[in-house]
Amino acid sequence: MGGRGSGRGQGTRGRVRRLRGGHLELLPARSSSTVTTAHSFSPTLFMSPTEAVSQPSSVVLARPSTDLRRTYHETVPFAPPSPVKRARLEKATLQPATSTVRQSDTLDYGDGDERYQMFGNNDDPLPPPPNASPPRKPIFSDPTLYAWKANSRERYLLEMIRHEGCGDHDDSLCPDCMNPDAHAAYRCRECKGGSLLCRNCCVQRHLCNPLHVVEFLRTSLKALGLKIQFGHPPGEACSNPESARAEFIVLHHNGMHDVCVKFCGPGCGNRAEAGPLDTQLLRGGWYPASEDRPQTCVTFAALKQFHIFTLQSKMSMYDYYHSLEKITRHDGVELPDRYQVFIRICKEYRHLTMMKRAGRAHHQGGARATQSGELAVRCPACPRPGVNLPQDWQKASDEDSFIYILYLALDACFRMKRGLISSELKDPGLGDGMAFMVETAPYREYLLTVTDQDEMSTCSGLAALDYANTKFSRGYSTTGVGMGVCARHEFIQPNGIGGLQKGERYSNMDYVFASLLRYHDARLRKMISYDIVCQWWKKLMERLLELPPLVRTVLVLTLVTFVIPKMHIHAHTPICGITYSLNLAPGSGETDGEGIERPWSNFGRLAGSTKAMGPGAFGDTIDDHASSWNWRKLVSLPSTLRRRLDNALEQQVVHQEALDSFSQLQRDRVEGWKKMVHDFEAKLTTKNPYEIVFEGLTESDVRLRFQKEEEEQAKKGLPAKHKVTPSSFMAECLDVEDEQRELRAQVEIKKSNTTSQQIDLSALRTKLIRRLERLRSLQATYSPASLLALQRRDASPDEQPENEPLYLPSSLSAAERAGGGCGEGLFEMELLMRDAQCRGCLMKLRNQLVIKARFLNYKMLHARHQGATTRARSLVNRNELKIRLHSEKYQTAWRALLAGVEGDVAKVGWRKLRKEDIRCMEDAEDVKKKEEKRKRAKERRAKKAAELLSHAIEIPAWAQEESDDDGAEADDEDGEAGQGRENRRELSWIWMAASSAGTDAELEDALRIEWSKTYARSRRWNEEVKILREEFRRLPISLEFEASMWARRSKVGSVADPELDAAHAAGLKAYALKQEAMFSDLAARARDTERAPKLARGKKRRRIALVDPFAGTSVTDEDNDGAEDDDAGADAAENEEEAVPGVQDDEELLLGGEIDDI
Repeated sequence: MGGRGSGRGQGTRGRVRRLRGGHLELLPARSSSTVTTAHSFSPTLFMSPTEAVSQPSSVVLARPSTDLRRTYHETVPFAPPSPVKRARLEKATLQPATSTVRQSDTLDYGDGDERYQMFGNNDDPLPPPPNASPPRKPIFSDPTLYAWKANSRERYLLEMIRHEGCGDHDDSLCPDCMNPDAHAAYRCRECKGGSLLCRNCCVQRHLCNPLHVVEFLRTSLKALGLKIQFGHPPGEACSNPESARAEFIVLHHNGMHDVCVKFCGPGCGNRAEAGPLDTQLLRGGWYPASEDRPQTCVTFAALKQFHIFTLQSKMSMYDYYHSLEKITRHDGVELPDRYQVFIRICKEYRHLTMMKRAGRAHHQGGARATQSGELAVRCPACPRPGVNLPQDWQKASDEDSFIYILYLALDACFRMKRGLISSELKDPGLGDGMAFMVETAPYREYLLTVTDQDEMSTCSGLAALDYANTKFSRGYSTTGVGMGVCARHEFIQPNGIGGLQKGERYSNMDYVFASLLRYHDARLRKMISYDIVCQWWKKLMERLLELPPLVRTVLVLTLVTFVIPKMHIHAHTPICGITYSLNLAPGSGETDGEGIERPWSNFGRLAGSTKAMGPGAFGDTIDDHASSWNWRKLVSLPSTLRRRLDNALEQQVVHQEALDSFSQLQRDRVEGWKKMVHDFEAKLTTKNPYEIVFEGLTESDVRLRFQKEEEEQAKKGLPAKHKVTPSSFMAECLDVEDEQRELRAQVEIKKSNTTSQQIDLSALRTKLIRRLERLRSLQATYSPASLLALQRRDASPDEQPENEPLYLPSSLSAAERAGGGCGEGLFEMELLMRDAQCRGCLMKLRNQLVIKARFLNYKMLHARHQGATTRARSLVNRNELKIRLHSEKYQTAWRALLAGVEGDVAKVGWRKLRKEDIRCMEDAEDVKKKEEKRKRAKERRAKKAAELLSHAIEIPAWAQEESDDDGAEADDEDGEAGQGRENRRELSWIWMAASSAGTDAELEDALRIEWSKTYARSRRWNEEVKILREEFRRLPISLEFEASMWARRSKVGSVADPELDAAHAAGLKAYALKQEAMFSDLAARARDTERAPKLARGKKRRRIALVDPFAGTSVTDEDNDGAEDDDAGADAAENEEEAVPGVQDDEELLLGGEIDDI
């Protein structure tokens, strides 16, 4: 084959590759045939679907000349083989390239297709990118990182390799002894400088650092001759040392060390002061594995490091121990196994740490006298009479008494499981009941007395109901834990955690609830948040009286308010959404009740470790992590309260303006509505101002009414036309219509047309055909005009029975019904039944929409693997079918009523149901928040798309579509798939209308409900501001109370044991003073945080400089003086208007790589 590129084709299996006319051609080898085909790959394959669909498809035909020296090419267009692609191509030729409007493929359903679409999403994507292609330039998320890669990577690599050699040091002479005969061949990995030392000098340098690692030759300080002496100051030898056991292993944060240890022996004069062997190790900073002749130790530094790692990252003991092994030797050499010993030491260390921080060493009774819950970290912002409340707090006015409410939340977590491992006899807890877990023995004895229990109601569709009803407990001793926290600050309550055995039973949660109430004053008003509180509280008083005496309590119901968390309440029935709503509960402020879910996210990562623990280790581990969680909340509480207060002050103004505007428009009704709200809250009336009242006859009531009338006629001796009464005939007509509707939905769902599905549909159609035959025979008696209309109809031979019209009286004209064409009274009877259908369908539709939100919420939160996700999706699909059936039944009934009033919509009595009306109920505030969230998400996507376009990068799908974080969950919960965003801007009329299409009474109810909710929102934000100010008042007072307790302990001295020496007494005093200073500092910072000016967005306060407590001067770095100001200068200048004194913005510096830490 001649021509350009012919030689290149023979090297690749006889094919020729060339770029011709914008197509990449793959030509066959030379052939004697007259016509050959070249496969052409167009660049449109790499375009987005929007661009590629408008490009014509073509194939390039290559025909060689007769002498086989030339090739003739011809481009021939062809239609895509896929019918979907052909349809897209036709659509692209008919519409502009930028059009994204979808054409509906569904059948016409009255005035357009108003049927509810079960699945789909018609949200418009972003417009396609323009044709302009600016020059590309790099856009790095971290410019410093990629600058390092381009400029410094090789240099850094060489510097790392340089450390493996001698560097700037000489190995011919030891810098310490300067002995030319001593070979300088040892270097310490830990010591600064990296000097090469001889053997003796290396040992002498590490008398105070015996756990450093020696490099160059694989050796250890023990091999170099280092002996670690305990019981004496460093460098001082014992006159009669006692050798430790062979293979003495020490675990340090830099690895595992085999060391030579010498103790102060019995014959030494310092032995009495040095103490026993384990005491000598403890005073040297090593924690021994046993009291008598220990062979393994873990340094306090390693224990502290592991403790921080496990609290922060949930690192297990197994991972940390084996990490130390890898640090020590990573070449396959087996090291001594000290794993079980390490576990024991860690358990003892964390238990002693909790004892120490709770002040048990300063108590006269010591650790043995520790009472239940004494090791728990308490919430400093919750009300505690005698600690942070005024003396006359009980005399507060009714308007302000809510600031002294105690907010508690209960919930269960089913990830915290424990298998059938060990027992309480083999593995008892070190601090059983001393912190957050309930006391084991009384809890177990009580549960043994609880055998039968009523199941939870199906009101709640969340995980609690699912697990409680399934009794998922095989193979586990504990299937989860129940817990109580303060709902506003998320502090876990003392003795507020208990294990669950068979789901979230009332008996477990009752015990946990009563156990934590022991630590709160009975005079305080309480607001209890629980996701199944609507069922749990009903017999709570009787169950609390049956608890053991240790936790038995009596609740004063007038001082208790039961509520459901704001997220979980969407999974309940509408009546629960009003009765237990935090938005409507007086005194709740803006408490969401979901605070208990946040500790679960922290505890959930422990699940992998707790499954294999015994009961004692399980309880001690949870106590340790719960204590850490509470402390983290305590130190961050001032900033949390300040952030909430700033937001509450803004929202208070916004909602007060909204209330004033609404009240001004309805000034004549406001006083009456306000009185109704306050009377309802004071229980002076049972009329709920927030509730929608639905009245009227149901479909069954209408049928029963006609049946009674026919019975009365039969008693009077009036003859009947048929053994089937007229009301039964009309009921049969409507039932057949329902069956047709259900079959049509089944056909739409089963689109795969598998053999089994075809068999199912055939059986359903056979049943329907037989029922239609019976109905036609009845129509011959009661509605002969229907049969005539059926005969005149030109039906398709392929028409299925579900599509065959029934010709009910409302479908016939007045002329057709006259003259015996339709039985007397049937038309009026149908209209009454249709009216009842509208009422019933509307109620069922509302219920199914609530259930849909419940299912989607459950799927999003609790379906974690393929099986659970598939089952949850199946539930959602079945519910979608019910929504479709109820909505179509309403629409059919509405059209029948419209025909009954000769097309006058105003006389129908019901509003027309459009598909955009079929959405879940939302408050205006929730709608506004979601709209703002979607708006911000859209702006972010547009900004990112513009940035990509400026660099000639095609916009990916993620930049055009909404992510889950941008509100996709909200879309599903609203039940608005396939509808425009404008539909979410107001509450659908289906949640407001009771019957008619806008009567004065109905409008009055709608306005009253909306004003009442607006009034409630304004009151909640006013309450929130007062509650936050009160919490800010209580916070420093509680911290100062703790500081005073530590100050008192520092003055008591050695009260735990008067025989302790001066060193122990000094330690007790020093630790107490340190704790006093810490709590005093926390209290001062809390007050400063409250008084500080509000931060601009993206700003952070400057950190407090360290000071020398004796000199009173700041610790500064002269070499870097002013560097922080220089780094922050550019950003400060850019945001000069928002700058606040003492505040800097580190975000740009961090992303730019100019600072390492914030």
